[in-house]
Amino acid sequence: MAEPHVSPAVHDVRARHEFRGLRTAEHFFTVPLVHPPAEGQGTSETITVFAREYSSTEHSAEAAARLPWLLFLQGGPGGRGNRVTSLSGWMKAAARDFRILMLDQRGTGLSTPIERQSLELQGDAAAQAEYLTHFRADSIVADAEYIRQVLGSPPWSVLGQSFGGFCALTYLSFAPEGLREVLITGGLAPLHGPADRVYQATFRRVAARNAEYFSWYPEDREKLTRIIRHLEQQPEFLASGERLTPERFQMVGSYLGGNTRVDALHYLLEDAFITTASGERLSEAFLEQVRGLVSRASNPLYAVLHESIYGQDEATNWAAWRVLEDFPEFTPEAEEPLLTGEMVYPWYFEQDPSLSPLREVAERLAAKKDWKPLYDIERLAANTVPTAAAVYKDDIYVDHDLSLETAAAVRGLQPWVTSEFHHDGIGEDGEGIFGRLFGMVRATR
Repeated sequence: MAEPHVSPAVHDVRARHEFRGLRTAEHFFTVPLVHPPAEGQGTSETITVFAREYSSTEHSAEAAARLPWLLFLQGGPGGRGNRVTSLSGWMKAAARDFRILMLDQRGTGLSTPIERQSLELQGDAAAQAEYLTHFRADSIVADAEYIRQVLGSPPWSVLGQSFGGFCALTYLSFAPEGLREVLITGGLAPLHGPADRVYQATFRRVAARNAEYFSWYPEDREKLTRIIRHLEQQPEFLASGERLTPERFQMVGSYLGGNTRVDALHYLLEDAFITTASGERLSEAFLEQVRGLVSRASNPLYAVLHESIYGQDEATNWAAWRVLEDFPEFTPEAEEPLLTGEMVYPWYFEQDPSLSPLREVAERLAAKKDWKPLYDIERLAANTVPTAAAVYKDDIYVDHDLSLETAAAVRGLQPWVTSEFHHDGIGEDGEGIFGRLFGMVRATR
């Protein structure tokens, strides 16, 4: 990537705070919507990208300002950077040696956020879809590299969780000169092939995780089926007024991707039914908990852009929905329906009021055939940036086998394969996982 022409207006530090052992600074950057700006344009459209700097008060302010940067790329797509009120887990470990830059990826948090109302400013569905093509990993990485150069930082360290790991692989592909070392947790993306192969693998892992869960809580097998049959026969509505359908309820399978969250699923299900004057109904307490799990109001980009993170030179064409035909046990009509994972289906844009205005936009993105490559296979094969990745053996979101296929394709990438953690392992033992991966990359120097 070319060195940017930087003016003083592109970077603004608006507030600094200090509390509970951490020090923060709020950075706002003005970046091009398209990197590099289109030729022949006098002024390229710009957006704002926000990042919050975290450092430990164990370092003086002067000493902290001399620490190297660690850029954190969060999961998603569509998730903002973490907001923390104290240093713990991986951040506590990292803050011993780094200043942490917590990026709100473009379109999220304070980085020119995208919701259906703001997206309307772009025009019709075709214009909105075109605008969203600039919010994938390649653009996120271009922002990050632009910001590194604005900050005057030498090559920096990067930690990518989940989709953030996908972004880190894109960084290694197109701007490795900006990287000192890369740590990846639960985020080794497949480098090629249709999105279908992702869902063929993850449906199988989600099915296995369902079976494991029901072996721990056999009483919940009957409870789950009972809830689904109830929803087929009795309309139940969330507090927002939208109907809870059987297939939307199956989305609570997001609990299955966690180490400790998986057991919280049992506590959710035990709240399901209550006796009322009109008979057995789903309790308001249960419905309110479910609402937070099945609504995309807080992160619409997740649903709209989800399959595009696998799009390269071909249309994804609702891959998860098509692959579902091979896994009828995940349909509500199955004798004992299973809970689903992170798959996105076209009916999301019919049943979720926060997504329904984006239905045509989503259809256009699903049909887009000319996605740009997200990875440079040859460059990854010649990689010289020290890289280590935690690969979770039973991860239901990022398949273990596909992850190891990618690890083998990236020169020098050291995989740490473990069955101790699931996809959210960094939240379970972030300090230990960070320490292990950091030790692996530093041992190669």
